[in-house]
Amino acid sequence: MKPFNRLFVFIYYAAGLLADILHPVSVEGVERLPKNGALLCPNHSSNWDPILVALKLPKNYRLHIMAKEELFKNPLLGWLLRKVGAFPVSRGNNDINTVRTAMQAIKDGDNLLIFPEGTVVRNGVGYIDGLPAHAKAGVAMIGVRTGAALVPVFVDGEKKLFHRTRIIFGEPYEPHYTGRRGTSEEMQKIADDVLAAAYALGGQAVGGKPL
Repeated sequence: MKPFNRLFVFIYYAAGLLADILHPVSVEGVERLPKNGALLCPNHSSNWDPILVALKLPKNYRLHIMAKEELFKNPLLGWLLRKVGAFPVSRGNNDINTVRTAMQAIKDGDNLLIFPEGTVVRNGVGYIDGLPAHAKAGVAMIGVRTGAALVPVFVDGEKKLFHRTRIIFGEPYEPHYTGRRGTSEEMQKIADDVLAAAYALGGQAVGGKPL
């Protein structure tokens, strides 16, 4: 992503103005963010989430977003998404190229946004592979193998037009694992812990229910 090209700047400010009107946002904890090599891990309750989070980061914060492939089927939208650093992921499939793209973004010194739940979870109701929504271990695997700083991020669940939404960036989470890459169980625990930390920033348990 080239954050200072003209198209990016135009989209950043135009989309930011529209988003501020439709979904005004209060932000906490931006000062906690690493300048580079960060893996942002928000809870996911709305298709607005990646847009709102991205627009509340500094303009020069080199961010890539792992977005569902359906969004790229529209030629114009797909082109715009790629221009601002997004890339598609095929949900439910073992997409090796997507994982490589995600890891390369971190290795290049950029930052990456991934939703650990992998799907939108509204009011505690959501399913992944037929089970209640939970964190997917892939986010931990990418973080561990790249040495990224895993940053929990809370985004308010219910989005109402013209009502304020909170976004809270937490302290980077330090993963603990054995060996160079850890076990699959350790990766799952890291992913679960990061997701739990994201919800806890907003005073909620995983799935959006109050603590």
